[in-house]
Amino acid sequence: MLRRALSVLAVVSLTVLATAAMFATAPQSSQVVVHEWGTFTTVAGEDGQALNWTPLGGPTDLPCFVEHFKNRLIKILANAEQDGPIDYNTARSALIGTVRMETPVLYFYSPADTTVGVSVRFPRGLMTEWYPSATVSQPDVMPAVLDNPQVVGAINWPQVRITPGRMPAFPRGAGASHYYAARDTDAAPLSVYGQDEKFLFYRGVASFPPLVSAALHADGSVTVKNLGTRPIPSVILFGNRAGVMTYRHGGELATTATLARPTAASTFATLRADLVRMLVATGLYQKEAEAMVETWRDSWFEEGTRVFYIVPPAAVDEILPLTITPAPKSVARAFVGRMELVTPDSLVRLQTALSSGNYAQLEQHGRFLGPIGDRLAARTSSVSDRSRIRAVTNAVFASYVNRLGACQ
Repeated sequence: MLRRALSVLAVVSLTVLATAAMFATAPQSSQVVVHEWGTFTTVAGEDGQALNWTPLGGPTDLPCFVEHFKNRLIKILANAEQDGPIDYNTARSALIGTVRMETPVLYFYSPADTTVGVSVRFPRGLMTEWYPSATVSQPDVMPAVLDNPQVVGAINWPQVRITPGRMPAFPRGAGASHYYAARDTDAAPLSVYGQDEKFLFYRGVASFPPLVSAALHADGSVTVKNLGTRPIPSVILFGNRAGVMTYRHGGELATTATLARPTAASTFATLRADLVRMLVATGLYQKEAEAMVETWRDSWFEEGTRVFYIVPPAAVDEILPLTITPAPKSVARAFVGRMELVTPDSLVRLQTALSSGNYAQLEQHGRFLGPIGDRLAARTSSVSDRSRIRAVTNAVFASYVNRLGACQ
């Protein structure tokens, strides 16, 4: 009996020791660090409030290996499933919203190999693109679907392998894409269902009120109002006219501030350094902040006038709830809000380009050509002029989309 008891005790002791050894060598959830960045893009109406627009109204700018929600309406502008000509009217009837959630990427850091589950919910929003493969749960896309306050998009990666020290060959599509700039960090490689990447990537569209309004005045100044309950850490008024960049840093925005029109020309290097500092202050690593600015270099600083602001991290958690299991040691989320402004100059340039048939100048407005054309059409009493504006806008819009092509 004593011998049997000793044997049982020995087995138990070995089991305890083995379990202890396992936990001693296996990485604990508290050792994983997660950092994320992304952008919420909106367009301001004449009253400064975010207006409904076509947030998918632009060309495919992602490599073909990136997956998208397979519903013909949600990618009507970037998918060969569309029957007939692609134009702005067709796009506008398919899906409108207030927010384009652009390129959130999640970076992971761990001292050793480990596996986590990751899920993101998007109340009043839908997921549109992602990589690596994920499970996306959301309603079918139909016109005005985002008007339903009960709509929630969700994306889930149940098994994300974090593999520090590994050097896999990441996928690369044909042609250039700003997608790849996000890889220039020290984050650990990830593997999901055999697909390797440096981050988890996703995008979406939504119809929630942004945290700021931006009202443009006749003298070029802009009154920015904080519509949320928390101070906005940083606000910048930016302009690019014919390649000349100007910007004014407004600092923290507690309630309301009026930013005078910036007049002194600035260099991209100076603006880039300021933005990187702002992003690092939110918790990003230097290389992550630099990768974010480089990713959006062509879009953030294109022709036009816009307000940039740092979204408070607590607000990001409410807008885009993130769950990681096991819980990581720490999470930093840095999101930039971008509100596009339709200026009198842009309306004049659009009118001039329309009159002269200057398609090259029209295309400079990119995906914002639709909202600017809508503003111009609303200001004329001539039915024929409105029809001409819409017809030309449609033609340029289709050319803009089709020129860059789509993944077949």
